Amino acid sequence: MAELESTVINTNVNQKDPSTALVIAVTTRAIFNLEEEHKLYLEKGKEEYTRHQQANQDKPLPPGTAFAFIQAVQYVNKKILESSPAERDLFDILVLSNNSPESGVRIINSAKHYGLEISKFCFVSDEDSTQYLKSHGVKLFLSADRTDVCNALRRGVSAALVFQQEVQAPSTPLRVVFDGDAVLFSDETDQIFQEQGLERAVQYERAMEAVPIGEGPLKAFAMHLGKLRKKFGQGESPVRTYLVTARSGRDMGVRAIKTLREWGLPIDEAFFMDGAPKGPILAQIQPHIFFDDGLHNIQGAQNVGVPSAWVP
Repeated sequence: MAELESTVINTNVNQKDPSTALVIAVTTRAIFNLEEEHKLYLEKGKEEYTRHQQANQDKPLPPGTAFAFIQAVQYVNKKILESSPAERDLFDILVLSNNSPESGVRIINSAKHYGLEISKFCFVSDEDSTQYLKSHGVKLFLSADRTDVCNALRRGVSAALVFQQEVQAPSTPLRVVFDGDAVLFSDETDQIFQEQGLERAVQYERAMEAVPIGEGPLKAFAMHLGKLRKKFGQGESPVRTYLVTARSGRDMGVRAIKTLREWGLPIDEAFFMDGAPKGPILAQIQPHIFFDDGLHNIQGAQNVGVPSAWVP
């Protein structure tokens, strides 16, 4: 196993307790737009990439897809500490990078430039940096590399793939949208739908109405988010969560609602789309991040400027 080459502690930020914090790890390509640099790395190799990053270490990188999400997370921390200065249930952000520490200086400088409250920068030489997620207590991992995301999910960490796009920075509060099946819930009903059709899936849901749906890959993260959400009253919370699902409300919505109730997961708004495109409702919500397992839904979200993350 390769050594963790370097972990840089950001002394400008109050360090959080990973045993109580909601730790989010983001890769550099998720939080910043590094598409040109990544292309250089693929075409010219690591040495040329490192030279480029060192030569431009004082030039801030442009924001990436997860940038506004991280800014909104900081806003939540600020509101929590305003109401309870000793609170330890906070978001904690770390950057996990395959950069060397030498080429990582630009990453650190960019975070400082934008005032991002990132606690740690972890520069990992091993290709599979996800082996360090559990040791840092990571509850959500966002990456622009599909292999990284699949490895993280296999390790039992909530994870999603972000696609680089131009994102309009929405205003606060933090708004997070989850798809239902295969994201928040398990894919048990979706599998029946794929194999036996809609009618059989509806019959299954009605028969199982009193039984909570199995847990999906992002359920654990959603529960942590819900824990922070419950610290505030309905009207004053800096966190808002949404369910936007292809399920129909009439035939398949009841079990979903009962499952959320059983979990004790607060959802501010739920939309049962009955297979209709999600783009228009997402454009109305303007979330900081939208999680879905369907690439067509991700594309629809990107078309309306919504930062999106695919759960493979």
